[in-house]
Amino acid sequence: MRPIAFLFALLFALGLWIAPPVTAQPVSRPAQTAAMVPAGPQKSENIEAELVPLTRWAAPGSTVVVGVHQKIAPGWHTYWRNPGDSGGPTTLDWRLPPGVEAGEIVWPLPTRQRLMSLVNYGYSGEVYLPVPIEIPASARPGTTLPLIADALFLVCSDQMCVPVQMSLRLDLPIREGTPPLDPDHGRALQTVLEAAPRPAGIEARAVLKDGVLTLSAAGGPLAGADPSQAYFYPFEGGVIDHAAAQSGVAGPNGLSLNLTPGADLKTGGLTGPVSGVLATDVGAWEITAQPGPPLTGTTGGKPLSGEVEPVAAGTSLGLILQSVLFAFVGGLILNLMPCVFPILAMKAAALAASAHQAREARRDGLLFLAGVLSSFLILAVVLLVLRAGGEAIGWGFQLQSPAVIAGLALLMLGVGLNLSGVFHVGAGLQGAGVGPLSRLPGGMGAFFTGVLAVVVAAPCTAPFMAAALGAALLAPWPAALAIFLMLGLGLALPYVAVSLSPGLLRRFPRPGPWMERLKGLLAFPMYGAALWLVWVFSRQTGADGLALLMAAALTTAFGLWLFGLTQAQRGLGRPARLSSIAALIILAAALALAVVAGRAPVVEARTSAGTGPLASAPWSGEAVRAAQDQGRPVLVNFTADWCVTCKINERAALSSPRVAQALKTANAVYLVGDWTRRDDAITRELERRGRSGVPLYLLYPANGGEPRILPQLLTEGVVVDALKAG
Repeated sequence: MRPIAFLFALLFALGLWIAPPVTAQPVSRPAQTAAMVPAGPQKSENIEAELVPLTRWAAPGSTVVVGVHQKIAPGWHTYWRNPGDSGGPTTLDWRLPPGVEAGEIVWPLPTRQRLMSLVNYGYSGEVYLPVPIEIPASARPGTTLPLIADALFLVCSDQMCVPVQMSLRLDLPIREGTPPLDPDHGRALQTVLEAAPRPAGIEARAVLKDGVLTLSAAGGPLAGADPSQAYFYPFEGGVIDHAAAQSGVAGPNGLSLNLTPGADLKTGGLTGPVSGVLATDVGAWEITAQPGPPLTGTTGGKPLSGEVEPVAAGTSLGLILQSVLFAFVGGLILNLMPCVFPILAMKAAALAASAHQAREARRDGLLFLAGVLSSFLILAVVLLVLRAGGEAIGWGFQLQSPAVIAGLALLMLGVGLNLSGVFHVGAGLQGAGVGPLSRLPGGMGAFFTGVLAVVVAAPCTAPFMAAALGAALLAPWPAALAIFLMLGLGLALPYVAVSLSPGLLRRFPRPGPWMERLKGLLAFPMYGAALWLVWVFSRQTGADGLALLMAAALTTAFGLWLFGLTQAQRGLGRPARLSSIAALIILAAALALAVVAGRAPVVEARTSAGTGPLASAPWSGEAVRAAQDQGRPVLVNFTADWCVTCKINERAALSSPRVAQALKTANAVYLVGDWTRRDDAITRELERRGRSGVPLYLLYPANGGEPRILPQLLTEGVVVDALKAG
């Protein structure tokens, strides 16, 4: 054991011996009878706990599940069965009626909690610890069984640990028949049970050689599973170094992990089996590794990452419904985000054109909604399919591709030229001599505007939207699709509501020359969006790629101008075959240039260290830990060049002298995680914090501990106050 870990454990043991336990019951345990133990939640200063049932009642001769439901105060945590380098697990001492027997705790997968050079395994927030209870066949229907558990929780923060003793009681009804789930806790407890690690027929081996403990596992659910992440949680302390990194590879039939042996293995060697939980991104299982050489089919594949976290509590019905609501509210707010302003221009033009044609307005509103929902549905399916294949992706992932950025820039340029009257979409169908409309024509134009709204909205993450998307990428696919569809409904609802409201439509002025001027004015947000995308493209590819894209843009503009000239000639009854062919050739050349630009070599990753108003360094988990080991707080900014909200926050809140002075006063380190190009490490960190995209701002306290998540819309005062509070 490391000296600091030994010292921490010694001080902790002395604290347990000296300090009297904090109890929720004023009566000593030996004097307590079942009648003296109240049912329901018991509270202390830092934890609330109660016994809750999986089902509403129990049948005679059955096995029921009762959970110890914990609500842990912010900044505090309890421990797993192996607490890690310090701490102690939750223990239960049952007092049950005759014939009733309690099994062992079914431990959910823990989280890893770093404290300086120590790593512990435990839980925070809301936790369920399920326990199977055997009900005897002699139990009489119509009676109630009092179940009492004397629980001892070790509740710790970064500064101190408090042992909390509580006597918890649940009165369990006995009835015949199949019981339904408990309406309050049944579904959440069922989710924990389904995700909890269990044995699954996996064969495992362990070998200690040259100071490395190699653990291999094969067969069972690992055969053909192709995991991309893995982490081993031992059941006993001293087996591995909990704070050391774990690395490994996946083979065709399983995987192997390279672990740093703990104090017991370093001194006594590997003399028996190694048991614990093997957690991967495709499942978590209990394994027992017998001493022996690595199993065949567990090496020679892709490298594995150790970043595996427990199944999100968001898979419970209540939190899924909350995520659906957040998605709807986030979609509404998305209409106010800067990246959606160009699409608001198109929607305003569309409303102006059809305001006094109620039938067309209703049609356009519904088709706009269809375009938004279908686009969100396609995007959700792509995200979920890629995630199922082990890809580390998130919201806005398509904008990490230079080819997509180049295509969107030319598309925005084309839409702007259309609004400026350079050419008309569908002019041939409208008839000769009809002037350009201030919107894309007909129902297809409304549908396309909805599609484009989703494409352009991708760089934005509105308030409420981040948590919803984070839950969507972890929830079962039906819930994930529902979250994405509600996000689309929120985005489309204002336009649809106006298009379906005759009273509001009548307030629009009558069509006239003003519409042409409005259409020309609304072209400029599209040009601005095109310029912004060109800037993002230049940050991704450098000068050579930028030159190719500018050539493609110039060629596109010339081709569309020639196409508009062809339309004008046809409107006057003149032949335009030659100019039509020329326009098609030029547009094809523009497309070829865009393809070549999209394949331009990607520039090396940039670092922002020492640049800008705030001196920064690139983000990494190691950089965060190194700063905390030095006793320094850490402010982390996860950003991307294509994230408009990120750039606004950086200019409004992260570039001021006050913030720079606050960082200096707090002796804080400022780290930037640049997600402009794909970075799987940043993607996994976003997921770990319940986010699917940027921006994300984290403030880590000095000397270790979990970070505080700052608001997505920052102000100078928010940052300064957070740094002062530590």
